[in-house]
This record gives sequence, structure tokens and C-alpha cells, in this order.
Amino acid sequence: MRQVVEYFGDFFWLLLDTLRAIRPALWTGRGRTLAWHNLWVQMNRIGVESIPIVCLVMFCIGAILALQMAPELAKFGIVPVTADVVALATFREMGPLVSAVVMTGFGGAAIAAEIGTMVVGEEIEALEAMAIDPIRFLVVPRVLAGMVTMVGLTAVGDLAAMVGGMVTSAWLLHLGAMQYIHHALTILKVGDFLTGLVKAAVFGLLISAIACLLGLKVRGGAEGVGLNTSQTVVFTIVALIVVDLLFTSLFFYLGV
Repeated sequence: MRQVVEYFGDFFWLLLDTLRAIRPALWTGRGRTLAWHNLWVQMNRIGVESIPIVCLVMFCIGAILALQMAPELAKFGIVPVTADVVALATFREMGPLVSAVVMTGFGGAAIAAEIGTMVVGEEIEALEAMAIDPIRFLVVPRVLAGMVTMVGLTAVGDLAAMVGGMVTSAWLLHLGAMQYIHHALTILKVGDFLTGLVKAAVFGLLISAIACLLGLKVRGGAEGVGLNTSQTVVFTIVALIVVDLLFTSLFFYLGV
């Protein structure tokens, strides 16, 4: 219990320090150039390079949803409603959550390992000796990159899942592509898309912040790097599921 409380305390203190460091990191003097450069690099590493695997996974998710729902809907003679189910499940739930899980394994673990290696190599102390704030130089770009790229990845993943469902429906369920698109556009609302993007932004914050925290907490050399990297994946996935439940409950209560 004490360790849990310590982790929560460290996490919220890190978030507070990150919020305080964002403005000087992006808009004042020398810190601006360093932060913007690091931001582009991190967005490319954890975001752009994740696009192929996110598209592949979400394409398969869309196909799986279509194949699982079609037999049950066929009993009631409403196979075209498959597009409605795939669209709602993807945009509201599966898109942000599955994309976040993929990004956790692809980007979160890499962030934790990279920062943990810097801790072991005493590079953090070197930054502090040069009067460079590690939070501003290391954490801020990764947190901002995680939030921005997670939103973009979710949008791309939603599209890939819809394509997967459409291809499966046209190939195996004999549901026309235009009919599929018409049903999907009819059932979807702007709120369905926005709720998924809100979740995605928070998920990106969680992934990058937890990875940075556990990277900074590495102790014990190479063994500590491996331990904290694996803990990053486990803790982040648990946090994503819990926060997703909270968001879904809130949206249900608000009727969004």
C-alpha cells in the first residue's frame, strides 16, 4: 500500500512539474529551440513510426467485429446493422483503447528504457550540472508528443478499423461498400468521434507520463532498466483500462 501511494504521489508531482515547465520549455529563450526539436523527434518516434502497426491491428479489429456480430444480426435479418456496430464500437471504445495499448508497447516501453539508461549512465546528473532542467528537456517533449500523436493515431486507427469492417462485409457478408458507409455515417454523431479523441489525449498523457516516471525511478543498473520497462507496460495498460472505465461511466451518466 505504501508503494502504491508513493507511485501515485510521484506521478502527480511529475505532472505538476511538467505543467510548470511547459511554458518556459516552448516559448522562452534557448529552451524553446531544444524543446521544439525534441518534440518533433519524439512525435516521429512514438507516433509516426507507430502508424503501420496501429493500422494493421485496427484493420483486424474491424474485421473481427464484423465477423463476430454478423451471424447474430443475421438471425434478426439485419445484417447491414453490422456497420453500425463496428462504427460505434470503434469510434467510442476500441479505437482509442487499442491504439493506446499498441502505443504503450511501441512507445511507452522505449521512453522508459531510454530515460532509464540515461539515469544509469548518470546523464541526468550531467544535465543538472549544466543547469538544464531534466523535466523541461526530457519529460515535456515526450508528454506533449504522446498526447498529440495519440489523438492522430486514434483517428488513423478508426479509419483502418472501418476499412477492415467494410472489406470483410463486402467479401464475406455480401454487404455493399456504399451500403456499409451509409449505415456507418447514419449512426455516427460528432460526439462519438470527439469522445474517442478526448480519451485518446488522456491516454497519451498517461502513457508518456508513466513511462517517464518509471524511467526516472530506475535503480540498479541494467537490471533496473529491464524491470522498470516491463513495469511501464503493465502499469500503463492497467491505468488505461481503469481510466477508460471512468470515462465510459462519465459519458454514460452525461448521456454523451
